[in-house]
Amino acid sequence: MDAQLLAFVAVAAGMVALPGADFTVVVRNALASRRSGLATAVGVAGGLLVHTALAVAGLAAVLVTMPVLFRTVQLLGGAYVLYLGLSGLHAMRRRTTGGAGADEGAAGGTAMGPARSLRQGFLTNALNPKAPVLFLSLLPQFVPDGSPPLPRTLLLASVVVLLALVWFPAVALLVDRLGRWLRRPRTARVIEGGSGTALTALGLVLVTGPLLH
Repeated sequence: MDAQLLAFVAVAAGMVALPGADFTVVVRNALASRRSGLATAVGVAGGLLVHTALAVAGLAAVLVTMPVLFRTVQLLGGAYVLYLGLSGLHAMRRRTTGGAGADEGAAGGTAMGPARSLRQGFLTNALNPKAPVLFLSLLPQFVPDGSPPLPRTLLLASVVVLLALVWFPAVALLVDRLGRWLRRPRTARVIEGGSGTALTALGLVLVTGPLLH
């Protein structure tokens, strides 16, 4: 493995592990059940696969250079993240007022089925408007001069997806292992409130903020 590829792995690992909407959704659903958390983690990796495929194909460049299209994706992503945040705050309110049982999970009060969890993880990542900019700015930096760009970019994109397939399921399993403590009513309220507030704030920024590029 060449030094440039090793450097990319380190940068990509930090990028994948950086807490954000993906991390928050995986944690919330993992608190509901291990199956929900793992399905959400796979969904997030699937969303990354979409972004990496677009970057490899060069379609992400089109998205970034077309403000109207980019803004549309930004609004869709912001609206979805905002919906997840408000759902988390609603779950916290229900738990606080006694509307949810003490044994219910943190993600919306009850564990979701694998299909719904997978879809939620996928949409959270796939509708992230920052991802095309990130991949377009990051991947070319690690393509050696004179080498064919397509095979190298494909390799780098595969590394990102592989790291996501390792990191997010690991987060889900860790949350599930700590579940007995994390699912205590008071702790669950704090997590629901914190994750709901973070997602709501991020959604508002995406919906009301200026173009990210």
